[in-house]
Formats: sequence, structure tokens, C-alpha cells
Amino acid sequence: MSILQFTAPPLPHYVAGGFTTFQRGGKHLNRRNIGVFDLLVVMHGCLYIGEEERQYEVAAGHALILRPDRHHYPTEGCRTETGHFWLHFNTDGKWVSSEHAVAEPQLDTSGINRLTVQTFTIQIPQFVRLQQPGPMYEKLRQLSALELESHNNWARWKHQLIFQQILELLNQSLDLNAVLPGANVADQAAAFLRTHYKEDIKAQTLGEVLNFHPVYIARCMQKEFGCSPFEYLMKYRLEQAKLLLLQSDLPVARIAEEVGFHQPSYFSSSFVKYEQISPRAYRQRFRTKLNDLN
Repeated sequence: MSILQFTAPPLPHYVAGGFTTFQRGGKHLNRRNIGVFDLLVVMHGCLYIGEEERQYEVAAGHALILRPDRHHYPTEGCRTETGHFWLHFNTDGKWVSSEHAVAEPQLDTSGINRLTVQTFTIQIPQFVRLQQPGPMYEKLRQLSALELESHNNWARWKHQLIFQQILELLNQSLDLNAVLPGANVADQAAAFLRTHYKEDIKAQTLGEVLNFHPVYIARCMQKEFGCSPFEYLMKYRLEQAKLLLLQSDLPVARIAEEVGFHQPSYFSSSFVKYEQISPRAYRQRFRTKLNDLN
């Protein structure tokens, strides 16, 4: 496993981020020496990416960091629809890459000036199966949601705070032996729901796919994500709907159909329940903000 080690302070800092969906055949960009680290976290589907001589298959629940000083390129197109978060970050401090984690040396505190900041090492896996995909997705969603407010000082500060939590989650994934069976069941269920969110999914269907009793699956998801499979699916459908409201001119009824709702009225009432605003008002509010920024 390749480990990226950052000496801090200064801390690595967030630059920009977002969410992208590739349709079948879509590919990541071919770029050289872009000057920033590029973190990719896949929610559903799979990205096929090479960096110099190494090639990676970044499936759902996995993360890959592309280095700022190397050539990265697509090795093939996506085989299925693939949704992934991307996040650019950088550091003004020192960093190195090694093939294994390094034990932290014991700090000799004798003779240390207590008024001097002591450096420490942040160790991040370059490619890893996430130990806690759910919390990682949530943090990345929070970053994306803040982009519309990035002209405000408080939002830029919040970006950096959330980014440090993302680094901590990546660091925790260095030890995958700590993953409990229930967490794996919850992750598998979440991955299936994200991939098939447009379909009519029953609890029985989820049980048959994962080969676990639906009650056990629900218990695992409640523990890992703090919600039932139905609530998780509802929230994910609404997140996709919000993207379509902002990025397309589709009617609300069509958007409801696109994200898995059979009744536009049920979609609208669910949207209001979770977002405290109607779909049309949500579209108008945030498009107005974007126009003001432009």
C-alpha cells in the first residue's frame, strides 16, 4: 500500500470539490502535473485510472488520491453509470510517499521550548477501501453544499474544518482489520441502494441480494448510518433530485420520475419534509444565488 505522509503544520488545505456522474463509457481526465492532489471517492460504479505505471479500479466505497506531480489517465471507460466525489487539496508543507506506514517516534520533550509549535505526521493511504464510507460521503456532501456559499468567509473556514475530518477518516482506513461484519453489511446495502435508487426497491429485494434478513440489514444500517434503508434511499434520491433541479431545466414531475418517485405529489411532499422548502422554491433560490454571483 502506498502511503502519503504530510508533515504538519502547515496542514493540507482544501481547494475545490464537487460530485460528477459518468455514464457508461465515460472517462476521467488525462492530465500531467496538475499541481494539486486529486481525491476521488466513488459512491457507485467504478473508475478505471492509471497513474504512471500503476493502474487502479476505484469501485464503490473506495478512495484514490492522485498525486500533483505525476501523469494520471483513464485506462478504460466506465462499464456502468459511475458517481464519484472529487476533491482537490494541497499543502505548503513537506510530504513524501512510501510503501508502508511508519511508526511515530516518541517525542523527546527534554529541552523543548513550550512556545514553539512541534510538527507531526499525517499518514494517508493513496488507495484504500474506506473503513467508514457513510461518514465520508456525508462530509463530502457537506463540502459540495458549501460551494454555493464559498464567497463567504465563514464557508471557506468551514470547508477547511470539514476537510480535516475527511483526512482523519482516510487515516482511519489504514487499519481495515477493524471493520466489523455489520459495517460491511451496511456498506453493501448502501452501495446497492445508491446504484439502484431509480428502481422500486423492497426490503425483501435487499435481503435477497445481500443474503441477509431485512431486519438485520436495517439494524446494521441504523448503527452505521443512523437511519433505516428506506430513509437512506429517500435521502439519496432527494440529493440526486437537488442536483437535477440546479443543473437541468427538467420539470419537477420529470425529475421525480428520474430519481425513483412514482407520484410527483409524493416527491414534492417528501422534498418539503426533508428540505423545508418545495422543489420549485429550492430551484429558484439557488439559481438566483448563482446569478447574483455571476
